[in-house]
Amino acid sequence: MGTDGAVGERSATVVVIGAGQAGLSAAHHLQRRGFVSALTEPGADRTFVVLDAGAGPGGAWQHRWESLRMATVNGIFELPSFPTPPIDPDEPSRTAVPRYFAAFERERGLPVLRPVDVTSVTRADADPDGDLLVDTDAGRWRTRVVVNATGTWDEPVLPRYPGQDTFLGRQLHTRDYGSADELAGLRVAVVGGGISAVQQLEEISRSATVLWYTRREPVFLDGEFRPEVEGRRIIAAVTADAEAGRPTGSVVSYTGLPWASYVLAARERGVLVRRPMFTAIEPAGVREADGSFTPLDVILWATGFKAALRHLDPLGLRNPSGGITLRGTQVAVEPRVHLVGFGPSQSTVGANRAGREAVATLSRYLRDTGVRDGRGAA
Repeated sequence: MGTDGAVGERSATVVVIGAGQAGLSAAHHLQRRGFVSALTEPGADRTFVVLDAGAGPGGAWQHRWESLRMATVNGIFELPSFPTPPIDPDEPSRTAVPRYFAAFERERGLPVLRPVDVTSVTRADADPDGDLLVDTDAGRWRTRVVVNATGTWDEPVLPRYPGQDTFLGRQLHTRDYGSADELAGLRVAVVGGGISAVQQLEEISRSATVLWYTRREPVFLDGEFRPEVEGRRIIAAVTADAEAGRPTGSVVSYTGLPWASYVLAARERGVLVRRPMFTAIEPAGVREADGSFTPLDVILWATGFKAALRHLDPLGLRNPSGGITLRGTQVAVEPRVHLVGFGPSQSTVGANRAGREAVATLSRYLRDTGVRDGRGAA
């Protein structure tokens, strides 16, 4: 569904921000618990709406680089009770996954408004169990609970190095990368130690001279990654960080790099050779750690993303270390806010689980604070 432009204040018991995997999971579980669309039944006791900044379904998947095929993605996890269709391994992920998400939205009849950019979330008053105000470029929503599922795509991490602004070549981030064709024949520095960095390193190196830089030595997994064995350990580690209020890292920082087909291909061609980070950027290249100079045409910052949470800053959720302390999906200092697709639920598997957990917890909160359920009982 699309918006009709700016309107006056509207209300929903729950506002979900973001319609990626985590947001759609939360919407599904809200619907299963009897919450109805705030768009078609605004006067009902328990309502919800999903606000999505994207032009169409698919979350961040619709923005992936064109050459990222389904054969090389880490895999998508089924949306709740919605099996994935047969997948062509040669299809770009940015068309296959959004099509699957769109089918889920259509099948469930979810109240998704897009494109809607959420600018801030504030407290309506000093009542700790009162309303929250969600301001957007299409008007304001008043709500009791916010389920935030904004992911990371809109917050690329861009390191700063001396002389960076003097570079005469091209600088781009993973989110700006289209395909290797635009870099053919050039000298390219790929900076970063994550999965996207290695995928792009392997791809670009087929038609360009590529040098790989990371801050620390990459850690490769011994043997094949087995989710059924390692998954619980990794989720436990991320959960411990989130519940202690420590900033959580990327998924690969907990798992290490798998020896996937693209990693093996890069190694076989002799391009999986890591260099320590350069010390400065100069107009025509970079100054290496040993003092030598390397000429470059392009610097590709495959340096990852961080959680896109600026719209929540007015709530003061961060602790002195910069992290957000969670109890499950619920923010410890603000029980009206849940973070899904964040910390322990960054993965697609975790996102589904987080959507279910958030809805179960917020339902208890609403019951305990006197909000009537969909059947009219307190």
